[in-house]
Amino acid sequence: ADVQGQYQAKRALEIAAAGGHNVLMVGVPGSGKTMLARRMPSILPELTKEEAIEITKIYSISGLLGKDTGLVTTRSFRSPHHTSSTVAMIGGGSIPRPGEVTLAHHGVLFLDELPEFSKKTLEVLREPIEDRQITVSRANATLTFPSSIILVAAMNPCPCGYYGDKNHGCECSAGEIKRYTRKLSGPLLDRIDLHIRVSRVDYADLHATRRAESSESIRQRVVAARKIQRERLERHGLFCNAQMNHSMIKKYCRLAKEAENLLEAAFHRIHLSARSHDRIIKVARTIADLGQSPVIMPTHIAEAVQLRSDVGLNIE
Repeated sequence: ADVQGQYQAKRALEIAAAGGHNVLMVGVPGSGKTMLARRMPSILPELTKEEAIEITKIYSISGLLGKDTGLVTTRSFRSPHHTSSTVAMIGGGSIPRPGEVTLAHHGVLFLDELPEFSKKTLEVLREPIEDRQITVSRANATLTFPSSIILVAAMNPCPCGYYGDKNHGCECSAGEIKRYTRKLSGPLLDRIDLHIRVSRVDYADLHATRRAESSESIRQRVVAARKIQRERLERHGLFCNAQMNHSMIKKYCRLAKEAENLLEAAFHRIHLSARSHDRIIKVARTIADLGQSPVIMPTHIAEAVQLRSDVGLNIE
């Protein structure tokens, strides 16, 4: 309710929370990207007892539990600085310990100023994002840590931050913009389901007297959608759409004929990879679940495609 305006961004975060999808927000400085990200845990379902025990174990072996602290009952929100090392991000050390991707287990890992992270650190994120676990090998031990996270990333569109802003001129050359975004490889972006542009807040929205929708009302829709997914996927030990593999997508994601035609047209028009194709269907399945629809309709595919192609980052 603190966030005025930003309706598309809030809708995208609702879909992400409902289906466990990763999000990239691109926008000018001061558009509210960090504010939105920090409120993401407030619309996620409450922890189950099993999830709370898992998180408590992780925090215990990491030395992050106080002496008299009991069970961890809130979802993690981790926001490492862009100067964080690769070891700090994924875990390691002479005696391997969990990194940020594990400390954010069952919660949110927020990476602000995404292109400022080293390319090596960004590339090692591909395994935990895809497999929801990370294996750390050292001479004396090989350990596997869980990393079932929602990745929320934010970045400016260019080094100065104002490329594409109609109210502020951009001072960056084409070469500078290309170097800025080059750290974000195609395979990494492929693993982020939702790519959205966050615009500057309008004056009318900023001074609106009507209070925006609360986290609690959004969370109720998220919980209802998660309940549908849990019932659908519990036989596989899964709880949200983002965790489905290709065979599960074919089994559980029934598309109306018009939706199939629309997806085929988008596949050829924006040159989707096989991974992007599957992720669009998973996002569309989540949108359908939020609308209590058993079949994926053209409107669901259209929104999922828009939420993946809205940013238009040019990565070579």
